[in-house]
Amino acid sequence: MAVRRVALLTAGGFAPCLSSAVGGLIERYNELDPSIEIIAYQHGYHGLLTGNKIVIDEAGRKQAGILHRFGGSPIGNSRVKLTNVADAVKRGLVKEGENPLTVAAEQLKADGVDVLHTIGGDDTNTTAADLAAYLHDNGYELTVVGLPKTIDNDVVPIRQSLGAWTSAEQTALFGENVIGEHRSGPRMLIVHEVMGRHCGWLTAASAAEYRKRLDAKEYAPALGLTRERWDIHAVFLPELAIDIDAEAARLKAVMDEQGNVNIWLSEGAGMHEIVEQLEAAGTPPARDPFGHVRLDEINPGQWFAKQFAEKLGAEKVMVQKSGYFSRAAAANAEDLRLIKSMTDLAVECALRGEAGVIGHDEEDGDKLKAIAFPRIAGGKAFDVNQEWFTDLLGEIGQPFKPAAPAAH
Repeated sequence: MAVRRVALLTAGGFAPCLSSAVGGLIERYNELDPSIEIIAYQHGYHGLLTGNKIVIDEAGRKQAGILHRFGGSPIGNSRVKLTNVADAVKRGLVKEGENPLTVAAEQLKADGVDVLHTIGGDDTNTTAADLAAYLHDNGYELTVVGLPKTIDNDVVPIRQSLGAWTSAEQTALFGENVIGEHRSGPRMLIVHEVMGRHCGWLTAASAAEYRKRLDAKEYAPALGLTRERWDIHAVFLPELAIDIDAEAARLKAVMDEQGNVNIWLSEGAGMHEIVEQLEAAGTPPARDPFGHVRLDEINPGQWFAKQFAEKLGAEKVMVQKSGYFSRAAAANAEDLRLIKSMTDLAVECALRGEAGVIGHDEEDGDKLKAIAFPRIAGGKAFDVNQEWFTDLLGEIGQPFKPAAPAAH
């Protein structure tokens, strides 16, 4: 099937790759076949359902390279699940009685789209797979080629998601300025809450990056400027068991000696305990269209700060979240190289009608290829047994206690 028109969309939360990935796809089509028309749906599946789109004209094609220097998404994001009919009706994206998959399919047919490029996480790409399957069953062939976007780096079976490296670097930078507050009061407790609902990769990777930055600095102990006070004293992840009483005793000793404690916290750490506490109190947390707990409404950082403040004898407590700072950053050099390799392959796969999500397949020797949609899943756990991470915990004096496997 000849490709005449392709469509792009970005969806889900931001990551430091969306703008560059859009630019990379446009550039590659220009290189291989500039006659192919390109459109972009505004705000992801929201724009697909409402028909809100732009045509990438000659001026847009010439300006595509500029996008590599920006974060965010020039074509906009949203969280829409095409199989969640009630949510789509409630938001006015479809009418009562309409099937969002049908509405989206009819829009793609009306727009004459042969290839759809989705840039997003597992929800975005599995939703695209649902759409492609629906179209196939209804006699319309559409090739969907996705790109893996998530700062959590938790897409199965993809080794490295776009934007995750940059987000770890930016999270470390944010943390450096936050932890600079550690002498703003006596017995200071700082909780740096990092994004990561199910996976602790970003928290762990950014902690390692932060400590590398500490290694490159010179200190003045005679003036009270010590590495120990700037260091991370605890790293809490969903994949680690957390004994709050034992950790409180360990961290109180740090507080007594150093005068401050700095905690690096994945927002998904201790999530089951927090949700159970809220449900027991009769205030169950709100959830998004995909059924995920709205973490911004339950404030995991505040919950942990409350657990530790009294036990540590903290006189001042500060909780800061780095998520929005890190996730909308422009891609760094490392991510730009990864984006380039993935967008180039995405276009080549699209032109030969090969569907899937582009990524280095961990189950196939880390080969870069289009991975079949049924194999894509979210929530890949961070491997806490990696030597660099266990060494990190050992250096900060935190016991290594992996969490028990989740019940099935």
